[in-house]
Amino acid sequence: MSETLQTVTIEQHAVQELSRKDANKVALGALIGSALEYYDFFLFSAAAALVFNVQYFTSGDPTAATLASFATFGVGVAARPLGGIIFGSMGDRIGRRKTLMITIVGIGIITGLIGLLPTYAAIGIAAPILLVLLRVIQGLFVGGEWSGALTLVVENSPLHLRARYAVIPLIGAPIGTILSSSGFFLVTFLLTKENFDAWGWRIPFLISLPLLLIAIYIRSKLEESPVFRQIEAAGEIEQTPVRTTFKYAWRQLLIGMASCLLGMGGFYLVTTFCVWYGVNVLKYPSSLMLLGTIAAAVAEIFVIVWSGRLGAKYGSSRVILWGGIASAVVAVPAFLLLTSGNHVLVVIAMVLAVSTLSFPYAGTGAVLTGLFEAKTRFTGVAVANNTSAMVAGFVPLIVTGVVAAAGNHWWPAAAMLVLISIITASAGAIAPRFSVNLPGFKH
Repeated sequence: MSETLQTVTIEQHAVQELSRKDANKVALGALIGSALEYYDFFLFSAAAALVFNVQYFTSGDPTAATLASFATFGVGVAARPLGGIIFGSMGDRIGRRKTLMITIVGIGIITGLIGLLPTYAAIGIAAPILLVLLRVIQGLFVGGEWSGALTLVVENSPLHLRARYAVIPLIGAPIGTILSSSGFFLVTFLLTKENFDAWGWRIPFLISLPLLLIAIYIRSKLEESPVFRQIEAAGEIEQTPVRTTFKYAWRQLLIGMASCLLGMGGFYLVTTFCVWYGVNVLKYPSSLMLLGTIAAAVAEIFVIVWSGRLGAKYGSSRVILWGGIASAVVAVPAFLLLTSGNHVLVVIAMVLAVSTLSFPYAGTGAVLTGLFEAKTRFTGVAVANNTSAMVAGFVPLIVTGVVAAAGNHWWPAAAMLVLISIITASAGAIAPRFSVNLPGFKH
């Protein structure tokens, strides 16, 4: 019996007694923890567009300051692949649950420290240097969080329902977006611009510290993956998961990276970049762009849940394929609505764009975990997802620069969204051919 066949047999045996009740308990715990993690991470996204370009980067050119701010946002996701390697390897060797406890604590503490960081006016060049350092460390912890929560949920789900349960940790992203954007929306609404710029922006970051205690309590109640326990009991723990993954599953890594690109890169484009573009180029009020982000995130929750049902019925790879095509089709119409000047149409534009790219985003959970066998699943998912996130994190920076070179016209941003959509759709088309054959699981 080959190693792959042996681990597949172990996985089938480990999950055959799982019930929906078992899966629901783990999924709920992972969802709450994931939502808190995304709250922390997306706070930086909103702050990069609204605050950091003013408070931490000084330049006579507003576009240059914004580029520096988005670059700081990007270095956080640039650190994610290294975090994926570190915590992915840890998750495959010592367990999913233990690793998730470490990552959530790290993310929460770093976010609180960002809220306490003095500005450029207070400590000079040390301020942006420390901001970059904190962002890099945060990125390392985030590198293990999403993939760990996803792996834990999938391995606690019956095989035929994995597509449904795989989307639940992903709902943490729009919930985190709603919480972080709502936090900024409230402080911008309740405070004057002067007070917001001076100290009000720190409030959403500092709230992460009490939320961390909630996350720790929830994570402490989760049990280890039955799949990991069975592999451990059979003496099948992979001691070099990183080397094994890069040597034997490099094709799966590339497909996984491409499948994730739209869900993250497209999302950053429609939120982070469009918030900046709407406020600074189109001269919309920041509250309107934050409202659009919140409305899009609410719609995304329903799309993700629906996509999970579609994935269980037709296969998540098809959800990625057709979702990517839909995103490419609506890219230009969405930007036409965004630049219309009508506030209602602006919100509709953001909802439309985020909703279509949310279909392939929802499919990535089941597709990613299906690409890698259980012994190296945490590592494979973490490396593929976080490497894609690294590329996606620089999308706002790249698009801002290209748009500025085009006289601040919107068409380069729409073209970028089309390109990313096509890449992800292509990954959905070929993913089943390179996935692990798990009877009862529809790729």
